[in-house]
Amino acid sequence: MDAHTYPAKATPKSLRTRARILDAAMQLFADIGYHPATNAVIADAASLTRGAMLYHFATREELVEAAIGHIELNRARLFEAAASEPALPGIDASEHAIDVYWSMLQETPFLAFAELEAAARTDPMLSDLLQGARSAFDHAQLGGDRFGAMVQAGADSRFQTSRDLGRFLLEGMAKGSMTYDEVARRDRLLAVVKRAVRMLNRKGDLHDLWMN
Repeated sequence: MDAHTYPAKATPKSLRTRARILDAAMQLFADIGYHPATNAVIADAASLTRGAMLYHFATREELVEAAIGHIELNRARLFEAAASEPALPGIDASEHAIDVYWSMLQETPFLAFAELEAAARTDPMLSDLLQGARSAFDHAQLGGDRFGAMVQAGADSRFQTSRDLGRFLLEGMAKGSMTYDEVARRDRLLAVVKRAVRMLNRKGDLHDLWMN
């Protein structure tokens, strides 16, 4: 094979088309949900015929597996972008990390992944495909590139708990529904999450948990 040629599915044009398909899948999972975003709907959103879609992804499983990897890549890019913007002087680093992660949870890659996790509860194929991504994301919280100061605070069980508390409370808030006083209730919860993380990071006492 000539050094300048590629297999059919690895040419620059094919790679761009695959990226377009995966971008469409991620956006549709976030916007309309996993099950309504069928392969045919995704093909239409990517301006492809059904035949062209089959050329790149012959089965639903192939498409979903590739989409999960694509979503994870985009989540990692959001973390990288956040890491390049440290907390401003005078702003507690752990509070900054909480604000940043809360903002990221509203972004398309995180919305798409949350939808996949919800759908996986009753879809064994999707659950199996997600397992690796879930595990990798969970373990990545031990690295310095995720959750900023919540990670840097320390490595013992108390600091692990501070990371988990911040992460899972924010993720739960993002998936929950508030039917009244949404802004005020959300802001109070975020403030208490920040205080709880500070307390577990040995920066405050129990009486500091609730706002005065």
